[in-house]
Amino acid sequence: MKFKKLGTAAAMAMLLAGAAQAKTDIIVGLQLEPPHLDPTSAAAGAIDSVLYSNVFEGLTRFMSDGSVVPGLAESWDISDDGTVYTFTLREGVTFHDGTTMDAEDVKFTLDRARADDSQNAQKALFADIASVEVLDPRTVRVTLAQPNGSFLFNMAWGDAVIVAPESIEGIKQTPIGTGAFKFDNWVQGDRIELVKNPDYWGEPAKLDAATFKFISDPTAAFAAVMAEDVDVFSGFPAPENLPQFEADPRFQVLVGSTEGETILSTNNKMPPFDNVKVRQALAHAIDRQAIIDGAMFGYGTPIGTHFAPHNPDYVDLTDISAYDPERAKALLAEAGFPDGFTTTLKLPPPSYARRGGEIIAAQLRAVGIQTEITNLEWPQWLEEVFRGKDYGLTIVSHTEPADINIYARPDYYFQYDNPAFQELMVTLNNTTDPTQRSELLQQAQRIIAEDYVNGYLFQLAALSVANAKVQGLWANAPTQATDLTGVSWAE
Repeated sequence: MKFKKLGTAAAMAMLLAGAAQAKTDIIVGLQLEPPHLDPTSAAAGAIDSVLYSNVFEGLTRFMSDGSVVPGLAESWDISDDGTVYTFTLREGVTFHDGTTMDAEDVKFTLDRARADDSQNAQKALFADIASVEVLDPRTVRVTLAQPNGSFLFNMAWGDAVIVAPESIEGIKQTPIGTGAFKFDNWVQGDRIELVKNPDYWGEPAKLDAATFKFISDPTAAFAAVMAEDVDVFSGFPAPENLPQFEADPRFQVLVGSTEGETILSTNNKMPPFDNVKVRQALAHAIDRQAIIDGAMFGYGTPIGTHFAPHNPDYVDLTDISAYDPERAKALLAEAGFPDGFTTTLKLPPPSYARRGGEIIAAQLRAVGIQTEITNLEWPQWLEEVFRGKDYGLTIVSHTEPADINIYARPDYYFQYDNPAFQELMVTLNNTTDPTQRSELLQQAQRIIAEDYVNGYLFQLAALSVANAKVQGLWANAPTQATDLTGVSWAE
């Protein structure tokens, strides 16, 4: 009898251990909540942070090392002149509502993105598309007006994920994609819940459920991780606390790179920033390292142009805008502002912006530039700054990959209009030779650095804290995503 009781106890212990080992749900903390859930009609990277790869997929996709691999297109052929891409789609792919994903959906997506009334924040990605033809349900032909060496790269962006006409009306509240997870619930102001897609065409997710919890305050983020209320905090907003997590065996700290060029964005059409000497003065007034140390506690790499330092084509141009406050004062005097001037500094929610903004305001004040700081939530920032262009200065990380081409868009929010740069981007798009592309990219970096278009601050580090047993997380962020498709718990 005694033996039986021991056996039962042992069996119970084994069951409990098995239950502990079989953890299949995860709670991920994020600082920013998406304004809505359609990645194809908003500039907010917070949408991709939740949905990229998890819920929505494109013809191609980014991997954790930044490489581009097949997504919903299993293969493609490119014409000799580089203008015709014939994509073969994967077989048996369905949307989360059960409808088939086929060539008609690809045509709908690309035509919608490039339409005159398109709300796509990266409409320029699709500008070279001349036509999209359905050859059969699994074959689609995309013809470009001119060769574009970045086309497959462009199709991997979150703005290019494939959507369906049947579900497009409700996509902002109920996103329906083809990914390994399905959207389940959104409690606005609190969390978004995803569940495993049992009908996924590819490698199924290891997790059964994922909850994204939105915690904007850095102190609250620290408390939530320390109390293990969240299992992962991606983009951890309190870098000063990372040493505590590194010293605690319950946690792992992931420090990687992002595509996020963090800039003091400048309204190039608003006086006095339409004067290059004023922009040059602005650049020389900024002490990058002081911002990195003060706002990011040492995490971040100084940049002197809009390009990621880990990219092999990067050129270190920080000397062009080296910290020199006396030079800044002299330039202001030459520009007709010996006593300085006052401008606006509108800051979005991330810690790098709010903390960095206070430091930059003090640095600018030291050379005579007074700033009126306004803290904005993301919807306000998108409306006033990004769409309305109603600002003098702002601070933001551009987390889109390899996006120097935004400087060829005069209507973009910092309103830089340089025909020579625009022509250079046309040449780049038409160039496929890697050596020539590298040379062109280096020229582009130098032009915008020497035009002092923006104040180039630092490359944002990817900082995440996670339970030590979570495996498969991306350390680097080649695009703004929290890809959970390969994430699991160690037994």
